[in-house]
Amino acid sequence: MGNSDHNRRQFIAGITLLFAGAGAVAAKTPLPPCPTDRVTITGGFGTASFNVEVAADEANRARGLMNVDELPLSSGMLFVYQRPQLMSFWMRNTLIELDMLFLDGSGVIRHIHDRAQPLDETPISGGPDLLTGVLEINGGLARRLGIKVGDVLRHPAFISAAEPWNC
Repeated sequence: MGNSDHNRRQFIAGITLLFAGAGAVAAKTPLPPCPTDRVTITGGFGTASFNVEVAADEANRARGLMNVDELPLSSGMLFVYQRPQLMSFWMRNTLIELDMLFLDGSGVIRHIHDRAQPLDETPISGGPDLLTGVLEINGGLARRLGIKVGDVLRHPAFISAAEPWNC
């Protein structure tokens, strides 16, 4: 029995190494990148997805949705900033009503400005929180869908250690 027990231990050790080796190979295989032209918001209402144009540099953020005369219902613009900061937007040269969803670094919605008025140059504040992004969608849509403060937006620009995301 001693010899068969030894053989069994060697067999189990060999299988363990085989699976560990397969895991190492799988870990080295890169996952496909998450799409950057789509966001998903989840909350008590369920899930909503939007096709987005990302404004991640100064020129694109400055232009935003200015002079756009219509926005498809399932579309928006995602403004992304490299570091957390206080945020304020306005509607200069913006021709359509917008909802602005202000986001922290984990993609949590911290403030929603409902129905920003076209062409209004009054500053629209994201509140007292340091933020890293804003999603602009059609005016009134956040309320219609049931999107609320505390809901979470998923996009590769926003990382949450508490809720890892596999796109």
